Amino acid sequence: MNLFKSNNSEISFFKRLTPKLSQKFTLGAWAGGEWKKLLLIVAVFLGCFYVPIASASFRNALIESVALVKWYAQEHVLLCLIPAFFIAGGVAVFVTHGSVMKYLGASANKFVAYSVASVSGAILAVCSCTVLPLFAGIYRMGAGLGPATAFLYSGPAINVLAIVLTAKVLGVEIGIARAVGAIVFSVIIGLLMHFIFRKAESAKAAAQMNIPTEAAPRSLWKTVLYFASMIGILVFANWSGSGDPGSGWAAVYSVKWWITTGFAAVLGVFLVLWFRMAWWKILVAAIPAAVAAVVFPSLPVVIFAIGIVGFSLMTSTDKGEAGEWFSSTWVFTKQILPPLLVGVLVAGFLLGRPGGEGIIPQDWIYRAVGGNSVQANFFASIAGAFMYFATLTEVPILKGLMDNGMGRGPALALLLAGPALSLPNMLVIRTVIGTKKTLVYISLVVVMATISGIIFGAIGL
Repeated sequence: MNLFKSNNSEISFFKRLTPKLSQKFTLGAWAGGEWKKLLLIVAVFLGCFYVPIASASFRNALIESVALVKWYAQEHVLLCLIPAFFIAGGVAVFVTHGSVMKYLGASANKFVAYSVASVSGAILAVCSCTVLPLFAGIYRMGAGLGPATAFLYSGPAINVLAIVLTAKVLGVEIGIARAVGAIVFSVIIGLLMHFIFRKAESAKAAAQMNIPTEAAPRSLWKTVLYFASMIGILVFANWSGSGDPGSGWAAVYSVKWWITTGFAAVLGVFLVLWFRMAWWKILVAAIPAAVAAVVFPSLPVVIFAIGIVGFSLMTSTDKGEAGEWFSSTWVFTKQILPPLLVGVLVAGFLLGRPGGEGIIPQDWIYRAVGGNSVQANFFASIAGAFMYFATLTEVPILKGLMDNGMGRGPALALLLAGPALSLPNMLVIRTVIGTKKTLVYISLVVVMATISGIIFGAIGL
């Protein structure tokens, strides 16, 4: 009898539930978003069902994917991205809207805006992923789309050391072409982005006119020196030798960690003098890194990591500007790091690490970029746009490709598209400026790199 009552209650429950389900899963609801969810589930299921796990090339691509993420985490997240996140957070907190709009805003003087964007990129000399937090920071602070994308391109493309190394390894002509092309590209791409989306930029400029100008909490030269100290840490922590033991670059490389430490000490002084940080907090944050330097003198990355942890604890527990700085830094970290790592995983699976091979055979790439045809230049631009190049690694990779028959034109096309773009880079840019603008930006870089390669290959310098 009890069992019969239980069944009746269950039947009653389902009768009450049925109308709700029928209302939820109407044809209109399915026409809206439910079909997309179903298709996604089916796609994931079919992918799992037919995954070619027995294929040696597929297993190798998986290994390359994970290996690239491991390499990226070891070489770039700690030394490149974390300092860049702090710089971006500093822009959001310590730079006024008025300052950004004056030099980089949608209604700013075009000559000043694009000059500042290009010069900033040349000074930073970062890779296509490290520039992302900085780009997001200035764009959200009111920078116009044109100057912001000019900065986005120039940061990794106008790298003085990379250009010098290109001229030395690949030839003076291609080194000069890379330098001139990168500078011109950063301005033209920015101007084209502004022109294509001029209606939105005009509306943005009109809206910025109504934003009241806020007084800066400190003088401009103090803010400039504060950012210069952080940029010094970013640049010298990632300084790479040129491969020539007798060069001046190699001499800098031998003392780069001392220079980095010097910039960190200067930053600490600035935080005490101008940002009202307690001196004892700076000291407490610095002591563990100093002890690690004595205990692990041959492990500078460990020392750097300990310093970052101490610095993060110091700023996150502060109730003033430093606390706001850390909060802003954390916002950029949450937005940028996850899609970036996903992009690195996918890039590693498709193309492998430098010197390795993903699911796409390298023989295909060698054949596709041979000679100076239009197709070779276009493919080199596309391949460069999707591959991930750490700073300076594009030069030895290109040397190997050119030794295997790659033409001079496609080599330049890859140099102009590769360092400035990558699949991880694209995924993050989309979260900042949207899908449409990202696609236009990628297309402009690929098309201009292709045209430049065709011209350079045709003139045969």
